[in-house]
Amino acid sequence: MERRTFLRTAVVGSSAAAFGGTLWRGAAYAAPAQPGTGPYGALQAANANGIALPAGFTSRIVARSGQTVPGTSYAWHSAPDGGAVFADGSGWIYVSNSEVSSGSGGGASAVRFDSAGNVTSASRILSGTNNNCAGGRTPWNTWLSCEEVTRGFVYETDPWGVNAAVQRPALGRFKHEAAAADPDHGYIYLTEDETDGRFYRFRPTTWGNLAGGTLEVLVAGTATGGPVTWAAVPDPDGSPTQTRYQVSGAKVFNGGEGCFYAAGTCWFTTKGDNRVWAYDANASSISLVYDDSLVTGGTAPLTGVDNVTRSGSGDLYVAEDGGNMEICLITPDGTVAPFLRISGQSGSEITGPAFSPDGTRLYFSSQRGTSGSSSGGITYEVKGPFRS
Repeated sequence: MERRTFLRTAVVGSSAAAFGGTLWRGAAYAAPAQPGTGPYGALQAANANGIALPAGFTSRIVARSGQTVPGTSYAWHSAPDGGAVFADGSGWIYVSNSEVSSGSGGGASAVRFDSAGNVTSASRILSGTNNNCAGGRTPWNTWLSCEEVTRGFVYETDPWGVNAAVQRPALGRFKHEAAAADPDHGYIYLTEDETDGRFYRFRPTTWGNLAGGTLEVLVAGTATGGPVTWAAVPDPDGSPTQTRYQVSGAKVFNGGEGCFYAAGTCWFTTKGDNRVWAYDANASSISLVYDDSLVTGGTAPLTGVDNVTRSGSGDLYVAEDGGNMEICLITPDGTVAPFLRISGQSGSEITGPAFSPDGTRLYFSSQRGTSGSSSGGITYEVKGPFRS
């Protein structure tokens, strides 16, 4: 296993280097992003899949909840949520959480693609867990699947399904949302989906081994940004006092959602106030990348901020929970614009955006599809001339 893990890490590491790209303007943003014309222009009319895309982009359906994934014998899980892509030789794997209870099939699944993007297999990689919402990819090629329940766990999961998933209580027991690994500074960042949630980081005792380490919570002095400090959470088990109440002065974040680390910055979203934040890990400071209440000269294009990912060009892609079912992008120069819109699915939300290793394909799901039910989820692929 060690040799296979090393080889996989080398492949993904080279991919990650290619995605390092632009450093934006640093995390000390002069002002939150404002509406404008995106780099791909206006959205065209919705296609046969009900997705409006810029010219030159196409879409396909990869899987539907409860139905066999085409080309396999595996039935796709309900309520697809957070996701990530892992390089697999000349192909890749898309991992997706299932945000339902353990009795309804909670956990995570994976679908495997060859070098041409054809589906070759699909399988269950995590079972018996509850409301697995988002998560994050590690540099050593595991998927951190997060339970969005009170005193929930993080499960370290093998995308290849070779090794059994491992519960990681050292990362804290709280209402987990997403995780993002920072190999430059040796931390895992964690969001908490509570109206008075916190933003955490975990330093493993040994990088690459999540069995033990120190859980810390962010402490800040201002409402919208500035320098921050971190304080150790005395009892990561969260009982009898929940983790978010253990450190006096810990900064409150209203509904922590997605987070993604690249190039010295961890971007994370808070749905309760429709904000996108940037934590500058080098300067240990935070700033606002986007705030819908600070949009001037028009209607805020991005609402219900949720999962987030980043392209090779440095563009952030932020999925909407509800709203008008868009994935919006925020460019390094501070422009926010719709990238795609799903029509006819107002009872759903967009989840799990993640790019293929070469950056030409974007995977994501509509969690409840047209039915508005967890059994109606649809997982998509969009292919096109993404800028690098």
